[in-house]
Formats: sequence, C-alpha cells, structure tokens
Amino acid sequence: AGERERREESLISVAGDGNKMANKLIGEMGLHIRISNIFAARNIITAKDALSKTEFELMELLDVGMKEIKSAVRLISEATSPPCQSARALLEQKVEKEHLSGHLPTHLKGLDETLCGGIPFGVLTELVGPPGIGKSQFCMKLALSASFPAAYGGLDGRVVYIDVEAKFSSRRVIEMGLESFPEVFHLKGMAQEMAGRILVLRPTSLANFTESIQELKDSILQNQVKLLVIDSMTALLSGENKQGAQRQHQLGWHISFLKSLAEFSRIPIVVTNQVRSQSRDETSQFSFQAKLKDGLQEHTKTYDSHLVAALGINWAHAVTIRLVLEAKSGQRIIKVAKSPMSPPLAFPFHITAAGISLLSDNGTELKGPGINTIHARGHSDMIDFHGECS
Repeated sequence: AGERERREESLISVAGDGNKMANKLIGEMGLHIRISNIFAARNIITAKDALSKTEFELMELLDVGMKEIKSAVRLISEATSPPCQSARALLEQKVEKEHLSGHLPTHLKGLDETLCGGIPFGVLTELVGPPGIGKSQFCMKLALSASFPAAYGGLDGRVVYIDVEAKFSSRRVIEMGLESFPEVFHLKGMAQEMAGRILVLRPTSLANFTESIQELKDSILQNQVKLLVIDSMTALLSGENKQGAQRQHQLGWHISFLKSLAEFSRIPIVVTNQVRSQSRDETSQFSFQAKLKDGLQEHTKTYDSHLVAALGINWAHAVTIRLVLEAKSGQRIIKVAKSPMSPPLAFPFHITAAGISLLSDNGTELKGPGINTIHARGHSDMIDFHGECS
C-alpha cells in the first residue's frame, strides 16, 4: 500500500510539473543497465510511461521479477518527485528571483496597494465588463504607464497593443499623458516619443492573431516590450463560425500559449473579456431574480441586468488576476474579483480626461455572489471626461 501511495504521489508530481517531469528519460535515472535496457526494448522510455502502469503490468510486460520491478519503480518515483519544501524555503527562493518579478503601476493608489504594486509580471490579468464601461480606457492608460520613463513610475519600454475592435486612440493616450503627467508630457517631443513606443496591431482574423502572437515570442525580449494588451479576446473568437468543442479547443490553445508567453517573457499580459447575459437554463439563481406565475405562464422578472464573463470557466481558471468593471445604480465600480494577493475588493471610479480615477482609495470588501456578478444598471456610455455620466 505504501509503495502504491508513493507511485500515486509521483504521478501527481508529474502532472503538476508538466512535461518536464513527465518526460524524464528512464535511461538517465541511474537504473541498472540491464533493467534500463529492458524498459527501452519494451518502448517504456519516460517516467510517465512507467508510472502509468501497475507493478503487475510492468512485471508481465518486462518479464522480470516483482522485486526488480519494485526497485525500479522506487528509483523512478524518487527521480520524478521533487522534494517537499517549507514555506520559508519557497519564500527565500522568491526573494532570490525577485529581479524576475515586478508590477506595472496602474497609478490608481488603492488598486496598486491591493495588488501589491500593480499589474503583476509573468501572468495573465483580465478586465471584464459591459460595453462602454472603461476597459479600453484602462488598457490605454496601462500602455502609457508601461512606455513612460522609469524615473516617473513607468517601465520605460515598448508596448504591443492588439486592437481587435479598433478602439485604440493615440489622441486619447496623449490626452491622458498631458492631464496625468503634465510636467513630462509638455517637454519637447515627449508626447511623440511615448506614442511611438506603442505598437498597435489590428488582426483581421483569429488565424492572423495566432500568427502574430507566435512571432511575438521571439521579438519581445529583443525589442524591450514591457506590456502586451489584447483588446478583446472575445471579439477574436466571436468572428469564428466554430462552435462547441472546436471553439473550446481554440480557446484552450490560446490560453496555454498566452500563459506560456507571460511566464517566458516576464511581462504583464492584459486581456479584455466581454460579457453575455446568463441564460435561463443555467442553474445559478441570484437574489435579484424572482419568478412570477401568471396562469399557465411563468415569467422571470429581472431587477438588475445580470451578466457573466463571455469566455467561460476554463478561461476564468487560467487568469491570475480578474478585474471586473461594472455599473451599479449609476456608479462605476472596479472590483478585484480574483487575486492571490488580496481579498475581493470594490472601488468606485469615474473617467476623466486623465483616464480612470478612483473616487476612494479604500476598497469595500465583497462577499457572496457579489464577487462574480456583473451589473450594468443605470449606466450610460456617454462620458464628458469630467467624471460625470450624461
């Protein structure tokens, strides 16, 4: 039983550490040359090949005794199972690698404090919300921040902005810069230099987008790219005719690639996600929905528009940070709905000439279904850039 548990732990370790552990070669694990050759002759080449079979299966397949099988399995398990580490050891490793980590400031004090510095490097951060709520405004301000000189709180780098719906505006970015950092943007040539650091791509199809991001992997480090924005991923997929399993397969590939790109390049990747109405046959019911019976007909009365993120649960699991932008009772709110470094918090905001601005740096903690629900009641898309909705 103990041996079986050890093998199961090894399999879990293999799954958790991905292909690196699963594809460890048996020939490099220090087994006796004779038993190693027998494994190879039966086409059992990697740790995964061996540990996915029971000891009895291996005994029959390799035609050797149980004692030798147990010894070989034990050595393979030990070679593929990473040693346990204490929380202190993990913290020390994190400190040693601190130069590889970092954050892109949003210049929203309360939000930056909540996220321990801003949008983190090396992971996917998602902005989700209804149309006109301010997702693109947020992304343009982040692009400005990443291209800004380090002496003024920026990353002093280039930005790749994938503008699927043609919402990016160089004029708006310069306006934000002039209003937010007048002491810098009024310097001669600074506005042109900052705008020149933001490369805008407008893919015409999902295939075109896929080709672009594959090419980016080789050029990000060479060109000092400090931020990748995709606005929006939902719009890319909605232009495809594929449904069901094919659509999920496409999304799964892009999730894996973007996570890999973020980890490889150690830059923040920010992706916007649109919303959809929750259908009646979905099982979740919320307090703002009530059913009324009138004769033989049953109606659903919705007291507030309930929306959900369009890309689904697999995408939600893939992102590390989820920021929800919503409008409730006429007020815009940005929620930290998912973050490993903070509880769910909500901040009211408005949009001015300088971009998104928090009305308070003190977030309100969220509990229950309010964390993930998305509201759009009382919201107008018209903004006068003085913080008031018209």
